[in-house]
Amino acid sequence: MSTNDVQSLAIVLPVLNEGINLRIMLKILRATVDVPHEVLVVCDSPDDDSIPVVEHMQRDYEHVRVVHNTLGRGVINAIRAGVAAANSDVILIFAADEVGPVLAIDDMLELIREGNDFVSCTRYAHGGRRLGGSVIGGVMSRTANRLFSRIAGSALSDATTGIKMFRKSLFDELALESKPVGWAVAFEMSIKAQLRGLRLAEVPIVSIDRLYGGKSTFKLGPWTVEYLKWFVWGASRMHRAPKQTPAVRIPRSINWRGKTSVDPPESLRPTKANGAAVHEGAVTEQSWSHP
Repeated sequence: MSTNDVQSLAIVLPVLNEGINLRIMLKILRATVDVPHEVLVVCDSPDDDSIPVVEHMQRDYEHVRVVHNTLGRGVINAIRAGVAAANSDVILIFAADEVGPVLAIDDMLELIREGNDFVSCTRYAHGGRRLGGSVIGGVMSRTANRLFSRIAGSALSDATTGIKMFRKSLFDELALESKPVGWAVAFEMSIKAQLRGLRLAEVPIVSIDRLYGGKSTFKLGPWTVEYLKWFVWGASRMHRAPKQTPAVRIPRSINWRGKTSVDPPESLRPTKANGAAVHEGAVTEQSWSHP
């Protein structure tokens, strides 16, 4: 077996009373994910309204199960519990209220098969966009990522997104330690993946937050403090990270302006980048420029 083979995918969904969104998400995953996979819905509380939804869906979707997080509350501990419970060699993390990642799964897996270690989605480059959710949170996210790229030299255009795919065997290398505040752990993962020299890749998505309702957990004060802490921590250390340009694979559903399209514009179709051929469906930053 090649080290780049993918035997199975574990989709880890940290939830907090996401029954409304989860009901739709599980139906979408059941209909669209073709590779061998498992869906791990990670709950902090036995009273979470997501649990009855999973139990009902298990009648028709045998790949889904509940994981009870006993490591402590918050997304970071839910991720730890989900990764520990996974039987698959590749892990995908995202929120149950986010429909955009579903269309990116095949492209993220292909980048893993090509030898990349850490694949992150992006809402801010290569045609990616963010729709819905908190207006304040959206402005802060875009501004923070732009500043982090310029000040710290981050290779990832969207370091704060919670949509990550990586090999389970590399998870312990990240040595996660952020506080259980929002999705700050995703920012920490992006920083440490670069500091560890993991091979990076990105896939643009059109992020649609809370399309089917539910209550956001965004809290301005605590989230700002924790994200700012990791911003400063990362900015002071990113100069140590090996310089690299992430591989980029653009889904056929996204064109260079972030709109639905069958194929990219003729003038922007990939040819060669730095003397290396770029296969159809995957481009690098050198081979696809955006205004």
